[in-house]
Formats: sequence, C-alpha cells, structure tokens
Amino acid sequence: MKFINTIKNIWKIEELKNRILVTLGLLLVYRFGAQVVLPGIDASQLSNLASQTESGLLGLLNAFTGGAFSNASVFALGIMPYISASIVVQLMGIAVPYLQKLQKEGESGRRRINQITRWLTIAITLVQGPGYIYNLFATLPQSAFLLGNTVTFVASSVIILTTGTIFAMWLGEKITDKGIGNGISLLIMVGIIATLPQAFIQEFASRVFESNGGLVMILIELVIWFAIIMASIMLVMAVRQIAVQYARRTASGGYEKNVFGSRQYIPLKLNASGVMPIIFAQAIMFIPAAVAGLSDGETSQGVAAAFSDIFGFWYNLVFALLIIVFTYFYTAITVPTNKMADDLKRSGGFIPGIRPGGDTAEYLDRIMSQITLPGSIFLALIAVFPAIVYQLLGVQQGWALFFGGTSLLIMVGVAIDTMQQVNSYLLNRHYDGLMKTGKNRKAVA
Repeated sequence: MKFINTIKNIWKIEELKNRILVTLGLLLVYRFGAQVVLPGIDASQLSNLASQTESGLLGLLNAFTGGAFSNASVFALGIMPYISASIVVQLMGIAVPYLQKLQKEGESGRRRINQITRWLTIAITLVQGPGYIYNLFATLPQSAFLLGNTVTFVASSVIILTTGTIFAMWLGEKITDKGIGNGISLLIMVGIIATLPQAFIQEFASRVFESNGGLVMILIELVIWFAIIMASIMLVMAVRQIAVQYARRTASGGYEKNVFGSRQYIPLKLNASGVMPIIFAQAIMFIPAAVAGLSDGETSQGVAAAFSDIFGFWYNLVFALLIIVFTYFYTAITVPTNKMADDLKRSGGFIPGIRPGGDTAEYLDRIMSQITLPGSIFLALIAVFPAIVYQLLGVQQGWALFFGGTSLLIMVGVAIDTMQQVNSYLLNRHYDGLMKTGKNRKAVA
C-alpha cells in the first residue's frame, strides 16, 4: 500500500507526470524506429543477420541497439556513434588547448563542445554506415536487396543510417530537457532491456525443454542474477565520507577562533567513473580483432578469433586490465581534487588534522587513489562475470550478457539516477520519496 501511495503521489505532481509521459512517449518512438527496416531490404530474409548477431561482438552491439542491428533498421547504428564521439572529445579535452579553454567557459563552452560532439557523431556514422551496409551484402542473400548492390542503395542507406543516429541523439537530448533522467543513457538502457525477455525465454527453453538442468538451474541462475544486481547497486552507491569541519560564523560575518560549527562530509564515490571505463575498454577491444582481420596469416587469424570471442579467456583478461587502467584515468580527469580543496578553503571549511589548500588536495587525491583500486577491481570483476557464468554454468550467451558487464551496470546506474530525480521531485513537494515510503510530508510554513 505504501508503494502504491507513492506512485499515486507521483501522478499528483503535474510537472513530474508530464515529464514521465514525455519520456515514455519518446522512448516508444525510439523502439518503433528500431523495427523499421531500411528501404530496399526484404525484411523476410533477415534470418542470416539475426543468427550472426546471436553471439560475439556483434551480439553485444545488437544488445545495445535493442535488436535494431539485426533488424537492419534505420536505427541499426543506434546511439553508439554519439557515445564514441563523446569519448573522443573527452580524451581530446586533455591534450587539446582549445577544448580545455571551452571546458572553462561554463555554459557557452559546454554548448560549443556539444556542437563539436554532434559533428563528430556525423563523421563517425558516415564511416560506420558503409561498413554496416557491406556487412549486409556479405551476410544476406542477394535476393534480400530489392535494389541490388547499387550506388543508389548504398548512398541512400548511409544517409538514412546517419539520419537515424542523429534522430536518436535528438530524442535523447529531448528526454534530458523535457523528460526525466538522462536521455542518452535511457535510450541505451531501453535497448538493452528490449532483448532481455527473448534472452530469458531462450535460456528457459534450453534448461527445461532440452533437459539441461531444469527449473533448478533456472532458480540458481535467478539467485545469482539477483546477487550480482545487488553487488552492482552497492558499487554504484558506495561512497567514502571525508569529515569536514566548518568554523562558526559570527554575526559580523567573520569567524570565531577555536569555535567549531557543524560537521559535514565530502562523499567520494568508490566508483567515481561509472561505466565509462567499461565503455572505453569495450571500444579498444574492437581494434585488435579488426586489425588482425585484415591479414590472412595464421597468427593474425588466431588473434582475431581470440578477441572476437567475448567469453574467451584472453579477451576478458585484457578487458579487465583495461578497465582497471581506464578507471584510474577517468577518475583522475573527472574528480578535481584541487578544485575541491580550493572551494573548501573559500567556504571556511577544513578536514580535521589537514591544512587547507595544497595539503587538503594531496589528502583527497591520496584517498581517491586508495578507494579507486578496490573499486576498479570490483568493476572489472562485474564486467567479466558474464564470461564466468557462461563457462561455469553453461548459460546461453544472450542471457549471460545480463549477468554483469556494461549491460547490467548501465541498467542499474540509469535506474538509480532516474529514481533519484523522481525522488527529488517528491521531496520538494513534501512527499516521501521512492527511497523511503510513508505518509505525505507536511508542508513547512
């Protein structure tokens, strides 16, 4: 009943209700577009493409696009080119002075960086689009192409794929502005969730109807899945609290000597980088297989095979190491310990036993380094856990992807972020939030 009352309270807030409806409507548009096949392709002959994307790196891409990749959809490339462009711009922001300058210009600089990211997204899509089309030529029978292998078909398809990615990017930005939650993240999450029912049904059929463990194995898998979800939530929510003391202000605005005010905390997240290290590492892991595939040598083919198997030992070993490295890297560029120390000093705060200024920055940096190590290892373990359950329990590859990795962490992270935004609306309107149910809060006079 308390949960039902909380849901009712959500619909009592007109702005929140409208934002939720806008979000659901735009997500529905995105899912509808994922089913629209490219003009000139016979939708009834896509079975070969579907079988190609059941496993491996293409299966992972198909999961991120919500099945649009295997449908030869207008959204086949999904929002991933935009993610790739964002990663490139963030990395360039470390070394390119112009981007560093824009980062310091506030809102105007952010808009300019967003514009650069959009143009880079178009460039990436124009490169990936022809590759996707020629993959269709190599996979599907010739009869599937109503216009044949012509320049007209290739050019029009690339334009449509580029337009689809830009439209998906626009949908994500509109969800962020007019809806609830981060739009780009929600599009990825919805795409991932769209493949969940089919993956579970295939696993259920394999276990029950093929006498491959029966309902007992299904129950064990669900328990493990629930446990890894709880572990992912703890990783996302875990923080190290650094005690901060503020001197008590006098009536004249100065500080009383030797008189301490309220104690607060600086929350340093155990995993401050979120899923970005996994996304970075995932992008890098595409390179060895692509480069090795250009050669016909035996060694190159072996490397290509090893790095195309996302459940293989060498793939996951390199993947885990890259995640640990990128976690340190991304944390270093996103957690400004020097700025935190300066802001703390200007506000009259200090960490007990630590001198304000440079010593505080060094202390925060040392604490971040200490908590980033276990956080990065835990993140890497969750990232490779699908391979572990695949090898040990023999689950279907599609179902194994939901036992960790980018898929699960994105779902958990986006769900928590969206719930927190809904929670803030409820608390601002004097209702108990999703995190804590109960009676309506009374307005404070």
